[in-house]
Amino acid sequence: MPRINPHYQKLRAGYLFPEIGKRVRNFATAHPEARIIRLGIGDVVLPLPAPIVEAMKAGADEMGSQDTFRGYGPEQGYEFLLEAIAGAYHAQGANVAAEEIFVSDGSKCDTANIQEIFALDNVVALTDPVYPVYVDTNVMAGRTGEADDCGRYANLVYLPTTAENGFDPALPVGHVDIIYLCSPNNPTGAVMARASLARWVAYARKEGAVILFDAAYEAFIREPGLVHSIFEIPGSRDVAIEFRSFSKTAGFTGTRCAFTVIPRELCGHDASGAPVPLRGLWNRRHTTKFNGVSYPVQRAAVAVFSPEGSRAVQANIDYTMENARIIREGLAAAGYRVYGGENAPYIWLRVPAGVTSWDFFDRLLAEAHVVGTPGSGFGNCGEGYFRLSAFGLRENIEEAIERIRQKMHL
Repeated sequence: MPRINPHYQKLRAGYLFPEIGKRVRNFATAHPEARIIRLGIGDVVLPLPAPIVEAMKAGADEMGSQDTFRGYGPEQGYEFLLEAIAGAYHAQGANVAAEEIFVSDGSKCDTANIQEIFALDNVVALTDPVYPVYVDTNVMAGRTGEADDCGRYANLVYLPTTAENGFDPALPVGHVDIIYLCSPNNPTGAVMARASLARWVAYARKEGAVILFDAAYEAFIREPGLVHSIFEIPGSRDVAIEFRSFSKTAGFTGTRCAFTVIPRELCGHDASGAPVPLRGLWNRRHTTKFNGVSYPVQRAAVAVFSPEGSRAVQANIDYTMENARIIREGLAAAGYRVYGGENAPYIWLRVPAGVTSWDFFDRLLAEAHVVGTPGSGFGNCGEGYFRLSAFGLRENIEEAIERIRQKMHL
């Protein structure tokens, strides 16, 4: 009889978003008359821009002709897309080469799978609140102990990231080996300042640590001077891996395309202390477990960097960020303390005193018929907060905020 992986049994309850889905389904069944507006899961609603669709169609047409048909492509990505991504990095002031880029089907997968190339006895630090995938995949791998009553796992180093510290976590006390950072942050919507990122890079260089930098939402940064890539920080190529995605940037949540950057000089160490390039380890993992993103999808992705594609993508981003402004200002007018929503598509709000974040979820659903995400689902320090997503149709965003102002005004 096969034995299961016992580390899966350490996981607390279900994954956050399926639990939200279950509660919404139960409410909808009990109240079929309610028109529910979903601002919980950060899924895009705008269609793919026309230049991207045309590029995908052209790629599909090529696959239908004997002269241009392609079978297996390079697992790392086609050269035309790698070069376009590298060019976009250079335009942002970051030094990234095409051969350091690995195209994949999503940053969720990459931020989860990257931990496979590291030993289980590495000490992992992550912000709290945090994107749940960072935590859960390390639990599944066996890198943690059991969870305590607050839901925190033994052997993980949690870095409180709240309004009290300006959503700028303090450096760990002592040594850690792997550090998960996300900017713009999911769920808080905060963006790390250049000086803060430089501080983390200096810490990683001093401790010989590796920063896993999730920049999936960098395209939503509006404020000039803010950092889009950790590779804009001097010295970061020795200590950082970066993840980016076309999902929210260009509407690829159902199309699937992303990429990870691992600099040539970045190394871990083997049992004897000898340096081992991490790029080579990830390449081995990537080519063993992944057959590459489809050719038409990569043709669609490279269209994101064309002049026409870039303008169309920016128009969709502008639409989403106008939604964020409406949510942020509407909640503030209703008496809520709000954060984020200026350089990220998420708004992070304080729930009323004496109310848990799940209580607020249930009340928001019952009274306003609006779905959001309880902050406690992102970690212990997320309790007392709530996330709303700006990915939605304008009329739904406006109606949701009007309902909140009418039915849940503080």
